[in-house]
Amino acid sequence: MTIADSALGREPDWVAHAIWWRAYPLGFVGAFPESTDGSASPDQHRLLRLIPWLDRVIELGASGIALGPIFASSSHGYDTVDHFRIDPRLGDDTDFDTLIAEAQARGLRVQLDGVFNHLGREHPLVSAGSAALKRGDDGGLVSFEGHGALVELDHSNQETKRLVIDVMRNWLDRGADAWRLDAAYRVPPQFWVAVLPEVRRSHPEAWFEAEVIHGEYNAFVRESTVDSVTQYQLWKAIWSSIEDRNLWELAWALKGHSEMLREFAPTTFIGNHDVTRIASVIADSRHHPHAVVLLGVLGGTPTVYAGDEWGFRGVKEEREGGDDAIRPVFPVEGPEALPGRDLYVTALYVELLGLRRRHPWLHRATTSEPRYLTNEHLEFDVVFDDQRLTIALNLGDEATTLRDGALLAADPVTRSFPGALAAHGWAIVR
Repeated sequence: MTIADSALGREPDWVAHAIWWRAYPLGFVGAFPESTDGSASPDQHRLLRLIPWLDRVIELGASGIALGPIFASSSHGYDTVDHFRIDPRLGDDTDFDTLIAEAQARGLRVQLDGVFNHLGREHPLVSAGSAALKRGDDGGLVSFEGHGALVELDHSNQETKRLVIDVMRNWLDRGADAWRLDAAYRVPPQFWVAVLPEVRRSHPEAWFEAEVIHGEYNAFVRESTVDSVTQYQLWKAIWSSIEDRNLWELAWALKGHSEMLREFAPTTFIGNHDVTRIASVIADSRHHPHAVVLLGVLGGTPTVYAGDEWGFRGVKEEREGGDDAIRPVFPVEGPEALPGRDLYVTALYVELLGLRRRHPWLHRATTSEPRYLTNEHLEFDVVFDDQRLTIALNLGDEATTLRDGALLAADPVTRSFPGALAAHGWAIVR
C-alpha cells in the first residue's frame, strides 16, 4: 500500500484478516469504579492482568485486542488528563511495553482508544485557558453533550491538530497498530483530513476506525479519510429484528451494509462497552446464536466485546453508574473463574470465527437479495467475486426447507436432519 493510497482512506492489507476482541481495561481489571478495599491503588500494575487472557483471545479466533481508554484520566477514561501517560490505576509505561510485547509475540494487533473530541476538565490545557479548547458564544468552555466534566476541543485550532498527531505517533511508535476515534461524529471531517494523512506518512500501516453512531457513513468515510466506521445501523437491525421477530428490518439493513462494503469495510459488532449485552437484549435464548452467526459471516471487520463469548449478561442504564453492569471486572485467574460462563456460546464463537478465518473473503462480502423472507425466516447469500455462502435463519416454531449444499455450520438439530432448517435454527451452506 502506498502513502497516496492511505491518504484516500484505503485500509492496510492486514485488516482483511482482522478480528478484534474489545476490552474496557479500567473495568476489566477493577480500577473503575474503584473498589472500597484499596485494591485499585495506583501501584498494582493492573494492565498486566490482561496478559493471561491473550492466549484465550487466540483460542477464540481473534487476531487483535482493541483496548478502551488507557491514558491518565479523572474517572472512566474518557475524561483524559494526559494523553502521553498510562493511567496510574492501570500501571505505567513499562507495563504498556510489556503488554505490547506479549501481544506481538502471539501475533496479535493492538488498537488504542483515541479520545480526541474532548478532554477531562482537570486537563492542564483547561487550567491554562488554552486556545485549543472550544468556546461558546458567551466565551465559556463547551461541554461534550451536556457532560460538565468533559470539555470539547477546538478542531479548527492548529494546537489541537498538533496534539492529536503527536499523541497518535507516540503510541504507534510504541507498538500500537490502530486507533479507535472516539466520538468522531462530533469532529468535523476536515480535521481528520488534516490529521490522518500526516500520521500515515510516518505509519502507513496504521488503521483508523471512527465511532459514528448515526448519519451517512459512506460520505463520512469519503470526507474524513478514515478507514472504517462502527456499524451501529447494522447492530441495531440485528438485535431488534431478532428480538421483534421482524427479519424484514434486517433484510433492509443488509442493503445499506452492502452499499458501504462497495466503498469500505465497516466495523461490525453485536456488543460493546456502551450498549446492553446481546444476551440480555435478545430475550429468547434460542435466538442469541442467530446474532453471533451474523457477526461471523457478514462483511466488515468484526469485533467481539469481552465477555460476550462467554454469554455474559448486562443491561446499560441511563443513570450515574449505568455502564458498570456492562463493564465488569474479570478474574485474574482466567475464564475458569468466570461465574455463569456459557460454554455453548463460547464454542459457537470459536466455530464461527474459525469459519470466517477459513473464508477471509467475507471481509468485503456483500449480501444478495433474500432467497426467502418472512417475519421469522430469512435466507440470503453472502457474495464476493465467485465466492458464495448461504445463510439461513429461522425464528419460528416450524422447521423449513434448507437448500442443498455442503452444510458448513448449523444448530445441533439442523445438523441431524439434512435438508431441513430446524425451528429456531440457523445454518451456513456452501
